[in-house]
Amino acid sequence: MSDGVDVVVGRRLKARRRLLGITQKGLGGRCGVTFQQIQKYECAVSRLSAQMLWRLACALDVEISYFFSGLTREGATEQERGINGPRGASQGF
Repeated sequence: MSDGVDVVVGRRLKARRRLLGITQKGLGGRCGVTFQQIQKYECAVSRLSAQMLWRLACALDVEISYFFSGLTREGATEQERGINGPRGASQGF
């Protein structure tokens, strides 16, 4: 089972790739891996190394922090946790 952080990183990877109109094969070619490996990253089947995260960020023209945007220290996104608590207080910081 995938860790929540891996799932979020995979979703952001897929979203950015699609936004730029890059195929999995094209992105894999830019990063030196197969399209199957890109698919595994996007589905959080395989974890990304620091080196691969760097390559992907460069290929997709984003900072590495892009992949982690919206995550809390516990690894859940604000949306998954609920932005507002029971009394309207923010939970995710």
